[in-house]
Amino acid sequence: MKKAIDHILEAREKKITEEDVVLQPLPHQQFRFANPFIVLHHMRPLVIQPGQSSRIHPHPHRGFSPYTIMLQGEGYHRDNAGNDKVVKAGDVQQMFAGKGILHSEGPTDELLKSGGTQELIQLWINAPKAYKWDEPFYQAATKDQQPWVLEADGVSFRLLSGEYEGKTGPIKNFTPVISIVGEIAAGKAAHFTATPGYWTLLYIIHGDMEVNDQPVTAHNLVVFSKENEDITITANTDAQVLYLSAEPIEEPVAAKDNFVMNTPEENEQAIADYKNGLFGSLSF
Repeated sequence: MKKAIDHILEAREKKITEEDVVLQPLPHQQFRFANPFIVLHHMRPLVIQPGQSSRIHPHPHRGFSPYTIMLQGEGYHRDNAGNDKVVKAGDVQQMFAGKGILHSEGPTDELLKSGGTQELIQLWINAPKAYKWDEPFYQAATKDQQPWVLEADGVSFRLLSGEYEGKTGPIKNFTPVISIVGEIAAGKAAHFTATPGYWTLLYIIHGDMEVNDQPVTAHNLVVFSKENEDITITANTDAQVLYLSAEPIEEPVAAKDNFVMNTPEENEQAIADYKNGLFGSLSF
């Protein structure tokens, strides 16, 4: 049966550094979390001039996984667990912060030198309480490592994580998290089947479409009812979308600054630990 739409959340601008502004549909004043989905940021296409400088300086995380989907351009990731990686258009990366890590990110030196366009999605994927104090780790997958799903004329989707159509995405999570990104041509339709009881979201990156017969425009996040399983999208214009579905984590969520824990006290401890140097150091 067709899934009902509970919310259509319009992204708003959010300043994340002095220079960087993203669109944020989650969390939203009308809807807080779809645990394990805590944050969704869309860095819109940004034209980088040759010789420009840009990066997000080293900062801490604890208790969750920042998950980056590179749509255009290329970016680097560096952390004080020894990971140093470049991800290009179509690639994905996920860093599990665990008990605590410092990392920096931004356009690659090559992109800054030559110029180009940068666009990405970053999600914050929560971890269950039982794993929040585990050791950090990093994983990445190129576009070629992502299985194609929902294959049809004018429809092009890749499975980034989870199980779908008997295929397995390359990015692993502590709980089932299905993430699919792709394009759909104007006039074409795609049909998703969600697991009843899961949180299921659809973010319109570009384009306009009908989602279960309701019009939805770019930069809106659709939050579906947990009941039923059928979602049909029909593109009115060429469109790009991100589909997310996950088993709920039925635990308290306390998110503050760069930390996602279960209680406010745990967040205050994380802030204190960072200030006291317990997260270590990272020069760039």
